[in-house]
Amino acid sequence: MGDTGEIQIDTVRPDEGALRRPAPVKIDFAGEIFDVAPGETFTIGRDADLVVDENPYLHRVFLELSYAEGMWWVSNIGSRLSATISSAGGAVQSWLQPGARLPVVFEDSVVVFTAGPTTYELGVHAPAALYAVSNQVQESISGDTTVMPVRFTPSQKQLIVALAEPMLRREGVSVSDLPSSAAAAERLGWSMSKFNRKLDNVCDKLDRMGVQGLRGGPGKLAMNRRARLVEYAVSSQLVGRVDLPLLDAGEVD
Repeated sequence: MGDTGEIQIDTVRPDEGALRRPAPVKIDFAGEIFDVAPGETFTIGRDADLVVDENPYLHRVFLELSYAEGMWWVSNIGSRLSATISSAGGAVQSWLQPGARLPVVFEDSVVVFTAGPTTYELGVHAPAALYAVSNQVQESISGDTTVMPVRFTPSQKQLIVALAEPMLRREGVSVSDLPSSAAAAERLGWSMSKFNRKLDNVCDKLDRMGVQGLRGGPGKLAMNRRARLVEYAVSSQLVGRVDLPLLDAGEVD
């Protein structure tokens, strides 16, 4: 088939032996590998099986990985924080809110979450994958599970890159700091009013596209919105290292 612009998710048919013997998964955090076998429950937080940090903004136990109903699941057992889970090179991603759980259906997935000013990233490798993604690109309006094309002005993309710069410069799965609005505006040489106006425009555009977690309103912290924007932009490969020169390009619109 030619390039039709669609993301096709194909079912992988494991052999019968694999179905009888559930495979363990591997968790990769900053180069440290954890093996989790079926029947075990693996927790992630600041007082858990995987202690990612002593960050007081992070739940003592935030995420839980367990095997049930014939597949691995990632559960958000925190009360405030959310996580972004992406697979297949960012082609498919979902937002895991408190109290929700998602199955691990791809061979390699990335989990990204932010607590306070710090963003964390870890990898999940499940050798007995249930699905694979082809090279086509699918446009969907089904919410936050499929990456959809969206156009930004050059200056809007500058803003996204300024906020995502620490994650874009990282090596592998690791920890990075989320810039404050003031720091990102200074990085671009913008006034705060210009930065906030363009941040509103970017978040509104993605919200209309169906990306969750970017809508403002009572109780919606500015840091949470910036963190969600960065998680989505990096996980979906909306921006990448190739875009870093935009930070020093000056006025581009």
